Amino acid sequence: MPNINYAQQWAPELLDILIQGSMISPFITTNVKWLGAKTFHFTQMSTSGYKSHNRNGGWNRGNFVQADVPFTLMHDRDVEFCVDRLDVDESNATASIKNISETFTSTQSVPEANALFFSRCATKAKSLTGYHSETAISAYTADNVYSKLKGYIGHLRRYRAMGALVMYVRSDIMDLLERSTELQRKIELTQIAEGGMGIETRVTSIDGVPIFEVIDDEVFYDSFDFDSEDGGFVPASASAAVYELTSDVAVDSSKTYYTRSGSEGAYTYTAVKSPAVGSISTYYEMTKPAVEGSKKINVLIASPLTTKFVPKLSSIYYFAPGGHTQGDCYLYQNRAFSDVFTFPNGKNNKIDSLYVDVEA
Repeated sequence: MPNINYAQQWAPELLDILIQGSMISPFITTNVKWLGAKTFHFTQMSTSGYKSHNRNGGWNRGNFVQADVPFTLMHDRDVEFCVDRLDVDESNATASIKNISETFTSTQSVPEANALFFSRCATKAKSLTGYHSETAISAYTADNVYSKLKGYIGHLRRYRAMGALVMYVRSDIMDLLERSTELQRKIELTQIAEGGMGIETRVTSIDGVPIFEVIDDEVFYDSFDFDSEDGGFVPASASAAVYELTSDVAVDSSKTYYTRSGSEGAYTYTAVKSPAVGSISTYYEMTKPAVEGSKKINVLIASPLTTKFVPKLSSIYYFAPGGHTQGDCYLYQNRAFSDVFTFPNGKNNKIDSLYVDVEA
């Protein structure tokens, strides 16, 4: 059987499954200019503003900055399946393998795309001053949920005025909104994507901002472990920092050294303010920083104008029995790239179009 890459042939249909089945269809874009296998460029532009006109003549010269910035998809994923020949219709093997691609996309790719999008947006928002918060879910009530959500929207009022915001909430919050006396609009069950095939979820709006319920709470966390033993993704587990005795024989001014105290299982590491070469053999270095465990997202707001989920189906191969050495089976291989990018605004090149509230 010829070694054919079916990614290009099947990409339109598989991407349509992704768009129709995901929670994030307003943010998915494939219309980018590829510079390589997984790199595209985005034009960033900013200008200065008006100045007072002088009626005696002349014009105020402004500043215009434009740069083509390359972006690389870093979420690089692959999988292969060895499908026994008895499970494949050999008279139409291509259709059987395509069915595997479609099933894999709808059951695995779509949830992972949602998880990647929400976690990337949350991580970026948490790095921005004034665009994130932590709230215990018990602090939300039917009496205050409306005002809380309205307050979050207020942080992004520029994009709200342009009608360019989308809010996602966990099911607990949508339940409270249904009981809120302040919400004037009805909560309806509707589809996110257009075309009559999209996933259905509860939807309402506040100040013109659509609010979608994330019914699959497994994808609504601020971080994930995408290297779990069983594949796919799981919420990231917390882990303590790892320290090891330094191998340095002289003080390196670029490093932070630590002393250790306490007993095994309850060690405490304290940064050394003024390292001394005479004590360096007792110092430790942090070889792995502490990792904070995942936190469930309560509310996430983003703008499709500035945040994009970019997928690229790179390779789909299959080999007939005898065409490989993996067994008496049809070998299916799939590799895909994707990532989430939030671009700065065109006014001062700052990122100001995200907000996240996570569970405290």
